Amino acid sequence: MLIQMKGIIVDFGPVRAVDQVDFTVQPGEIVGLLGENGAGKSSLMNVLAGTFPPTAGEILLNGQKVRMSSALQAMKLGIRFIHQELNLCNDLNVFENLYLAQELRGPGRLLNKKEMAERTRDVFTRMHISIDPWTLVKTLQPAEKQLVEIARALLFKCDLIIMDEPTSALSNREIENLFVIMRQLKAEGVSFIYISHKMPEIFEICETYYVLRDGRLIGNGKITDINESLITEMMIGRSLAEDGFANKQYYGTEQVALEADHLYGDSFADISFQLHKGEIIAFTGLQSSGRDMLADALFGVIPHKGTLIINGKKVERPTIRSFMTKGVAMVPRSRKERGILNDLSIIDNNSMGFYNTRLKTLLINPKQEKTRYLRTKDALSLKADNPKNPITSLSGGNQQKVILGRWLETNADVLIFDNPTQGIDVGTKFEIYHLILKLAKAGKAILVFSAEFPEIYKVADSCAVMYKGQINAVLSREQLTEKNMMYYSTGSNLEGMKHEQTNAE
Repeated sequence: MLIQMKGIIVDFGPVRAVDQVDFTVQPGEIVGLLGENGAGKSSLMNVLAGTFPPTAGEILLNGQKVRMSSALQAMKLGIRFIHQELNLCNDLNVFENLYLAQELRGPGRLLNKKEMAERTRDVFTRMHISIDPWTLVKTLQPAEKQLVEIARALLFKCDLIIMDEPTSALSNREIENLFVIMRQLKAEGVSFIYISHKMPEIFEICETYYVLRDGRLIGNGKITDINESLITEMMIGRSLAEDGFANKQYYGTEQVALEADHLYGDSFADISFQLHKGEIIAFTGLQSSGRDMLADALFGVIPHKGTLIINGKKVERPTIRSFMTKGVAMVPRSRKERGILNDLSIIDNNSMGFYNTRLKTLLINPKQEKTRYLRTKDALSLKADNPKNPITSLSGGNQQKVILGRWLETNADVLIFDNPTQGIDVGTKFEIYHLILKLAKAGKAILVFSAEFPEIYKVADSCAVMYKGQINAVLSREQLTEKNMMYYSTGSNLEGMKHEQTNAE
């Protein structure tokens, strides 16, 4: 199916989100769509997927003009959209989510649950994943939910699949499986529009690219005719210097801000380390290494055994509130599910940390609340038209800035960044990296939990690599290479020792 979008304009009131954009997808083509958060990518794709009509412009399928009146109509025409923000019903089974609004029915119009579950299982088998179709979605991990979203698009025959940050919560193995499936479908004539801020993925899977900036088409062409540096400059309108990261300074002092002594918990064991003021320690590891659960335990989200000392005081009751009152803040992973409060405004989301730690009165002072918001907006270059708009009106990157501002307002001594740049454009990523370094220079003690080597290298003074729930190695700044990180993440040193012992026996 040949898709042509011509002169597309999308206005939201006085704001022009998409401005005269032409976009073409050939049959059996994988197109990379790039741009910063708020560049207009999602708005353009929502027009193609029938979520809302364009203000102006037209869409042609195989040369015939069509009007996308609804998402259901787009699905019937063979277009599926896997959104960045998960759109699953937590109280339904997995197969019920996949067949939502397109249920299979048997005699008497009764739901054929057995058939739907079996077809769902077949799709999962094809994807090389083991998720029980009868499982309630609310019991799944974020990565599993992401796979369910992808499976929903693969379940029904379609000609075009739009993927918006599909790998943000996936492991390397799951990403490889996804790319295998994409290439198989491409060979069958299925096209893809692939939206991602992960440049290596764009260059691995895409053949052509389109770059949007401020709603306008900046450039397009073949991937083989461009490099990562040039695409980045097109996206943000400037070059990004990395010298400051390569030659980063160490701001650590002798004062210990956080000490963990033999921590045990769900999926991790015997974790000990010291974090000094001004120091940045990264924790990394593959999926199921225990990294995520350790991050949660260090903020009281889940229980643990062992000793935690914050600024010289032992944590007696490890609850979220006790950690907050002791000067610990956490920017959580999975922004939609764990970070933002969907039903509250931008300004209220920004103030929530202050309310819980520093508010001394029963009443909220609107003037002070506005001052906090303006401080966040200025410090983090937040792009928001009206602070009273819902937080969901912002792009993913700006939502993350609001979360950052929320915790900066608590003036915490220890900051935990758990996958802080998930689903964020490269320009905003660099802003966050510089902010982390600035906070360390100011004496804040910082933990960064991440699986991305470029991210870790830009900010970390050292890196603890986890494998099967334990710290397998601690890499100094000098030892911090992608090869070393992967070597210890996969447990190659330990498996090699086992092999040697087996041979010796």
